[in-house]
Parts: sequence; structure tokens; C-alpha cells
Amino acid sequence: MLGDVRAGLGVSAGWTSLLTAVPVLCFGAAAFAAPWVGRRFGLKRAVASALALLTLGLLLRVVDGPFVVLGGTFVACAGIAVCNVLIPVVVKDSFPTRIGLITGIYTAAMAAGAGLGAALTPPLEALLGSWRGAVGAWALLSAAALVLWLAGARKGVTGRVARTPAGRSLLHSPLAWVMTVFFGLQALLAYTIMGWLPAILGDADVDRTTAGFLLAITVVLGVPVSLVVPPLAARWKSQVGMVLVLGALSLSGVLGLAFAPGSAPALWVLLVGLGMGGMFPLALVMVSLRTVSTSDTARLSAMTQSIGYLIAAAGPFAFGLLRESTGSWTASMIGLAGLVLLLTALGSVAGRNRFV
Repeated sequence: MLGDVRAGLGVSAGWTSLLTAVPVLCFGAAAFAAPWVGRRFGLKRAVASALALLTLGLLLRVVDGPFVVLGGTFVACAGIAVCNVLIPVVVKDSFPTRIGLITGIYTAAMAAGAGLGAALTPPLEALLGSWRGAVGAWALLSAAALVLWLAGARKGVTGRVARTPAGRSLLHSPLAWVMTVFFGLQALLAYTIMGWLPAILGDADVDRTTAGFLLAITVVLGVPVSLVVPPLAARWKSQVGMVLVLGALSLSGVLGLAFAPGSAPALWVLLVGLGMGGMFPLALVMVSLRTVSTSDTARLSAMTQSIGYLIAAAGPFAFGLLRESTGSWTASMIGLAGLVLLLTALGSVAGRNRFV
């Protein structure tokens, strides 16, 4: 939808790049506050408040001009950020013996929702007559999520995030930093691909409808992958082998998009979707696997996501600016391939059987 939003608002390519970076920046900034929110209000009310904030932001960002779009997006993503940090704590606290299974289920649900967003927003624009209606309509889904959360969390999800023990800081843990950069690079890969894949395919003469469909496939592939990766990862003491396989899939797809995007776009999208779709749930489940207590889980979740998403924020913005300065996607994709190699190396360290 970026092309329609840009045309409707009369904004520059730089503004468009900033819009793609705002969600990741917000995930990083707001994630710092999530453990405090969980301690102050309890998990049930904290997640409910975050879903209400998400709904408000989704509505706000379609009512006015460029600055309101950015502001509303930031508000919506602040709600997402709190949920991102606290849901792993809910999983570890409420399902301590089924961490892998429950993590797989909720990350699969996230992938399915994202895929539906990519696939259905263009038809919604045609149905409702504008990009504002198509984008704003998703507030109905977040409102439904709030209702479901309030109904389902009446029992068992009322505790508060444990307070951090005095004198202990994960900022001094090398493993915590490895996991943070690993999380940041996988998010950078995901948000760069999701933000720019339709444009990459469009410049390779893939029509808009097909490009949107392929983007949806990239995201929806996360559903079956999420149902497989976390349960397997939770059973194995080491996740190094899994990181290597997912890294190889991602690298193959990125290189294909770099040098022959129009020759086999479905294949490159399949490879990227499998690799990218597996790295995210793996990174989330390793937050629980590398910690002993729920307080450690909350702190590691906040650290990996706050700093990690700030790292990731540079990806979509720099990717778009490099494309604009070079006139092609090749340099940007080669740089992305190098980051995939670094991501795989860090994941191999984070995947060893240790605790922060």
C-alpha cells in the first residue's frame, strides 16, 4: 500500500522510508517500559491496555495527514511492543512445561495475521474505496483481540512480573548481548523484506497483485514453520543446527532476489519465507530457553526486543536509501546477504545450551 499512501499524501521517498522504520523504532523504544508496566499493573491489565492502545493507534493514523499517519503508527506499535515483551513471560509463567508448543502456537497466529494483512488489504482498498478505509479496518481485529484476551485471561494470567533482583543486570552478560544482536538482525531481515519485497518484485516486472500475493506467502509460511520450530527447539539442548539450516535458506533466497529476482520469484520468496519465518519464533523461544526464572525471562525479553528492534530500525530505512542512491536493488540485497551471514554466526553462539 506504500505507493497509494505516498501518492495520496503527496510525500517523498524519504518519508516512505521513515514510515517503514517507525514500527521497528517504536518496538525498540516502547519495549523498555514493558517490564515496568507488567510489574505495575499485572500481566492481564498490561496486555489489555496494550491492545486498547493498538486499536486507538490504528484508528488515529488514518484520520489526517503525514504527521498523523506517523504518530498513529507509533501509538499502535507501542501497544504491540508491550505485548511482544510480555507474552513470552505469560507463556513461561502459565505453561512452564509446554513453552515450545505454546510459543509455536502464538507465533503461528502472528504469522497468519500478518499474512492476512498483506493479502487482504489491497482487496479492502478496492471494496472500501480508499487506502484509509483499508488500513483503518484492521482496528476491528485488534478490538476483537482485546475482547478475546479479557475473556480468556480471567483465570491464570493475573500475576505481576517479578521484580529484578538487586545487583543483577543482563547488560553485563555476553550471552544476553549475543541474543540481543541476533534478535535485532533477524528482525532487520524480516522488516526489510516485508517492507520492500513488493517494490523489488515490481521492478523485476512482477505485477502488483502477484507481488502482494508473494508477500503474503512469505509471511504465511511462518505459520507452519512456527508450529514446528519452537517445539523442536525446546526438545533439543542445542539449537545450533536449526540456526544453520534457517540461515542457509534465508541466504539462498536473498541472493536469488539480488541477482535474478524475476527468473524464479516464487522460489526466492519460498526460501526467504522459510528461513525468515523460522528465525523469529526461534529467537523468541530461546529467550525462555536461555533463562531460569520468569524475572530473567522478562528482562531478557525486554533487552533483546528493545535494543534489538532499534538495531532493526536501520534496515528498512538504509535499504531504501541505498536503492535510491544506486538506482538498483543489487547493492542493497548484497548487504542484506552479508547481514544474514552475521545473523547465522550469532545464532550459532546463542543456540548453545547455556543460561544468562
